Amino acid sequence: MSLLTPAAADTFPRLLQQHALEHPAAPAVREKDLGIWQTYSFADALATVRAMALGLAELGFGRGSNLAIIGDNRPRLYWSMLAAQCLGGVAVPLYQDAVASEMAYVLTDGEIAFAIAEDQEQVDKLLELMPQCPALKHMFYDDGRGLRNHGHAELLAIDDLVARGRAFDARNPGYFEAAIAAGAASDVAVMLYTSGTTGRPKGVCQTHHALISAARGGVSIDAFGPGDELLSYLPMAWVGDNLFSYAQALVAGFTINCPESQETVVTDMREIGPTYYFAPPRVFENLLTQVMIRMEDASWIKRRLFSYFMEVARRSGTDVLDGAHPVAWLERLRYRIGDLLVYGPLRNVLGMSRIRVAITAGAAIGPDLFRFYRSIGINLKQFYGSTETCAYACMQRNGDVRFDTVGPPSPNVELRIAPSGEVLVRSPTLLKEYYKQPEASAKAINAEGFFHTGDAGVIDPDGHLRIIDRAKDVGQLADGALFAPNYIENKLKFFPHIKEAVAFGASREHVCVFINIDLQAVGDWAERRNLAYAGYTDLAQSPQVYELIQTCVDKVNRELAADPALSTSQIRRFLVLHKELDPDDDELTRTRKVRRDFIAQKYNILVEALYSERTSQYIETQVKFEDGRSGLVKADLRIADVARHAAARRAA
Repeated sequence: MSLLTPAAADTFPRLLQQHALEHPAAPAVREKDLGIWQTYSFADALATVRAMALGLAELGFGRGSNLAIIGDNRPRLYWSMLAAQCLGGVAVPLYQDAVASEMAYVLTDGEIAFAIAEDQEQVDKLLELMPQCPALKHMFYDDGRGLRNHGHAELLAIDDLVARGRAFDARNPGYFEAAIAAGAASDVAVMLYTSGTTGRPKGVCQTHHALISAARGGVSIDAFGPGDELLSYLPMAWVGDNLFSYAQALVAGFTINCPESQETVVTDMREIGPTYYFAPPRVFENLLTQVMIRMEDASWIKRRLFSYFMEVARRSGTDVLDGAHPVAWLERLRYRIGDLLVYGPLRNVLGMSRIRVAITAGAAIGPDLFRFYRSIGINLKQFYGSTETCAYACMQRNGDVRFDTVGPPSPNVELRIAPSGEVLVRSPTLLKEYYKQPEASAKAINAEGFFHTGDAGVIDPDGHLRIIDRAKDVGQLADGALFAPNYIENKLKFFPHIKEAVAFGASREHVCVFINIDLQAVGDWAERRNLAYAGYTDLAQSPQVYELIQTCVDKVNRELAADPALSTSQIRRFLVLHKELDPDDDELTRTRKVRRDFIAQKYNILVEALYSERTSQYIETQVKFEDGRSGLVKADLRIADVARHAAARRAA
């Protein structure tokens, strides 16, 4: 194997070869299994990828083949992506919590003949779907628990695949190197299916060149290298994981760490102490909720200390972190004491003591949530992009982080705002095509090479992009005033007691919202007040809970009233839904984005009740349980009115 220069390492297999040659013993991946962290070097990774690739080759996998990958973040699932790419094939990761119909659609649309699954749960899904997916011929599993004597000729353990590959390697020396050499940067590396907020998911074909360009841009800004550690726990089917855990790790050579389970992520974070962390806003919202619950259960002294020093952090924390503005010595001293007593212990509880860079992407983050993390010393920054841009379009730089923008364009990215207000992007990171959808591909990128993001935004005088909302969701109230539902929803979700919100108001006289309470946070709140409840529906309709939520909504209205552009968007009425919005009920995407149009149609009776004079509305809703059964949730939902506040006057 010859030494590859960075310029020649233009595909993921070549990047792996380069790392294995230049620093073979360096840790590439760690995995926590049965409570023990196992470390695999780049040399280990290359050896396993080689065997897996050649095992696939023996079974007929080759250039143009698609490999489905289903499961949590596991070393051999990441390596299966590389194995497919070594042979000129395409990795197609699927969401591990996808229901049968969603999985069947991807397997059929993606013409999947080969699939690798993590464990028995995912294998059972594949076996169940085989009659609907006649192309599916070869399946492999990583964790063999419960799969002994399965009796399916199509199903093999990855260990068996590796053994086949090593035997094939012995019979065909040089095959592996020749296959990698035949690859090109313009080859499709992965196919990622969109979340489907506006219809059926589309397979986004991204090349090696696109993902590696995005990775190198991010690495150049934040100077990531072999000494960095990243916790990889978000779905492999999400473009963010493909950029941060896969592409950037192979470009920069840092270590990715796979937690034991989703339930142990926070514990595993504390053990690893990552220097680099990424999560969509919902994860940061959930972490903040846990913090607030713990503080409500703390002694009055701790609550007073927390309240006092969080006010100090709110005033000066971001200035201390950025170093861009002077902070008076007395205020800096207060912050230092707060860091010793509150912020440092809090970062440690969150597993973020060593965080050098934290990234949020995938959806807009509320300014209040953003400010909280930066004020306690966590260098949280926003990425902006989409699946079609490799999650790469804008990124915030150290010392120039603003709460209301997503930063200036990333390296090698051009931005343009269309006359309609839509954000357009041109860069080397754009998708090659939508799989088998030439018309959609042609529509997505205009004649000048700009991709239509579907987001509405503005570019400020300093070149920073401010995202207003999805272009299709931005509208006007009946009086012509701006209505941006996502902005209102993010303000509501800052409160730990509110898990999800859906705002309505386009072409209406006022704004109304659906609220999902956070069962854990509100349940803890109720228990401390000795309020008995039988479950989510019972708790959600409690008069005391309505009073709690009404307080949160009133605070949002006060903030909206202070913004002249949005003062007319104050919330007039709300209701607390009788069930949690759920991807299995098609109300959320797998990345937990609201399917607004679907919700409006499904709960039309509730929307109309909000805009009537009714004070309650009865509803029955069909729901799907995790075991596949269906049930009916019935409730008589209360509708609450909220006071609106006098708007701030516009500056002359």
